[in-house]
Amino acid sequence: MEKLPIPTKHSRFSILILLVLTVVFVPGVIFANAQTNSSNGSSNQTITVSGDISNSDNLVSSNGTLSLSNNSAPLNKENVIYYKNTSGYLVYPENTSVQGDNKSTAKLPGVVMIHEWWGLNDQIRNMADELAKEGYAVLAVDLYNGKVAASPDEAMSLVSTARENQNESNSNTVAAVDYLMSLDNVDSSKIISIGWCFGGGQALQLALNADPTSPMAATVLYYGNLVTDQQQLSKINGPVLGIFGGEDQSISVSEVNEFEQALNANNITNEIYIYEGVGHAFANPTGESFAPNELMDAWKKTVEFLDSHVKKD
Repeated sequence: MEKLPIPTKHSRFSILILLVLTVVFVPGVIFANAQTNSSNGSSNQTITVSGDISNSDNLVSSNGTLSLSNNSAPLNKENVIYYKNTSGYLVYPENTSVQGDNKSTAKLPGVVMIHEWWGLNDQIRNMADELAKEGYAVLAVDLYNGKVAASPDEAMSLVSTARENQNESNSNTVAAVDYLMSLDNVDSSKIISIGWCFGGGQALQLALNADPTSPMAATVLYYGNLVTDQQQLSKINGPVLGIFGGEDQSISVSEVNEFEQALNANNITNEIYIYEGVGHAFANPTGESFAPNELMDAWKKTVEFLDSHVKKD
């Protein structure tokens, strides 16, 4: 049998490079960049997730709703007036009570959930239900005064009005925080903001404009408009989770990187994930950009992030 040559230092290096390239370019793999920064220092890590992480056949039901949570807790659902005459959608596990039932003393983290540019529709209510199943009291707010867009043109008109009146939008979401804090079954020190698209940007705005004495316990934004000014971002006290698509034509990767760098410069704990090959609104099952595998992975990361940073105490 012919003896194989002993690898030289140069050949060993070549083999190593070949192995690295094999891993990097293997098909069917999603790459997400994560930056975690804390007061104890920061550590960069690249997280590789299989492109076939779940069976997404049963992810979307026949009526278009998503099944993301593995929990099946019964939920209390109601429409509530939380700001002026504005109605929001409140949902939480039934084993707690907003009336202070002495039989149940559990305090839930509260979540201000902010809709996409379409408005407070059934898809956002569905997302509120799924997060409530994980043990949260979720208030899905309405920044459009009851209107829900039926077309992109109508959505653009509504979102433009909300952005032009940002002070009013801020007052709306801050009032939602106050409403959640007033509930007997909510831990007033653990209020979270989360949103998608337009709502992602508004979730960040809420973190920037919240009462300094009651800052957001965490902020989660899915491909929302960003603030990259370091001084403005210094107002944030809680950790930040950002979910983005590498092919997003609205929120560029370079802008996401600037956002991440500004958070790090302020020593704000953060996790930023960029999913390659997917575009804007990839988490919305009603859109053309819907990416079920990436959504499932992003949702898992969202739940783990909130559990780690909000429920850990």
